[in-house]
Amino acid sequence: MKKVLIIANQFPPMGGSGVQRSVKFVKNLRYFDYEPVVLTRTVGNMPVKDETLMKDIPEGVKIYRTKAFEAPELKGALRIPGKVLGKVTVPDSAYFWYMASRKKALKIIEEEGIDIVYSTSAPYSDHLLGLYIKKKTGLKWVVDFRDEWTNNPYTLDAPYNPVRTRVEKGMEHRVVTAADRIIANSSVMRANFIKNNGLSGDNFYVIPNGYDKEDFDDLDLTPPKNHKFTLVYTGALYGRRKPDVFFEALSQLIKENKIDRELIRVQLIGNYHKDKLQAQIDSFGLGGVVEIVGYVPHDECIRKQLSADSLLLIEGGGRGADAFYTGKVFEYMNTGRPVLSLLPEGVAKDLVLKSGIGLVSETSDVEGAKRNLLIYYKDWKKGSLSFKGNRKVIDKYERRVLTGRLARIFDK
Repeated sequence: MKKVLIIANQFPPMGGSGVQRSVKFVKNLRYFDYEPVVLTRTVGNMPVKDETLMKDIPEGVKIYRTKAFEAPELKGALRIPGKVLGKVTVPDSAYFWYMASRKKALKIIEEEGIDIVYSTSAPYSDHLLGLYIKKKTGLKWVVDFRDEWTNNPYTLDAPYNPVRTRVEKGMEHRVVTAADRIIANSSVMRANFIKNNGLSGDNFYVIPNGYDKEDFDDLDLTPPKNHKFTLVYTGALYGRRKPDVFFEALSQLIKENKIDRELIRVQLIGNYHKDKLQAQIDSFGLGGVVEIVGYVPHDECIRKQLSADSLLLIEGGGRGADAFYTGKVFEYMNTGRPVLSLLPEGVAKDLVLKSGIGLVSETSDVEGAKRNLLIYYKDWKKGSLSFKGNRKVIDKYERRVLTGRLARIFDK
């Protein structure tokens, strides 16, 4: 078996969506004759942890952890300046982890007999560590972008100053020109990296996120018989990704007596600023209808999805929004629950329509959201709400299938 060094700053028991891709690759690589060796950070005081994700790591996989040097790990008087420094550090707060991990990375490579290096972002400092290793050892290096770097939509919404922008563009260019293979999360993202860096794209590939069918083992996939039409949303709400349009649509339908507020509930599952979000819910008159559940472990999150009559998918529009999927769409695919989607034009919308997993309205279209929500509500009342997903499409996004694609890139 060839050995792959997995550089992943975000890794269990850290929680959140960013760790899923890495841990599922680690889980499945042995099936394709690659032995993963992980280099990550200590977790310590991270606010979001999910110990249940540790069960995905196969027995015997070696995990090396180096000190994070990030604000949550600092104590006492150092925390505030550490937090400020983390916000202005280029390219991100993991830069200090990268600097502190260089010697350890080279030692691991020598002692473990590493054959290939794989780095994944965010944070983008993971790739700086990969670049350092490439220069020092000449090992083959595969770069994986879960999100875009300098063309990230959230960066485009709040651009850095011109100096930092030039520095990060230079970093990005050095990474993509030095790497042997580059993987992007979507075809649009891949095209953007090629265009923005003036490259031929011959060594660029696409591997989207996915779902792990084993996460659903021993769970009852039968649609529930809820006394209220229950919609569940899982994931973050920040930046462009706002619930305003959905809240407005639901509020109007209740006021128009087209939906009985006593027969509908919406559960929001994720790591939120609860006071701010609750104030927003109340401003739309949806207190008692929309419930903030908060963050739950991944296995519990799936059970919550399966308890729903319909799943809610929201993504914001704007420049660059066409390039990325929201990670939860893939897990939603395997639940057998119809998905109510508010999405911009782009790969996420195309995937929902191609897979047949639900209805889509444009991200700012209140009337469209009302129309689709009312369709599902009426179908639920009649007992005819059903899932019409195309399994031939859905099966392509299973995590082991996607890991096979990664292994073929390693083979090359």
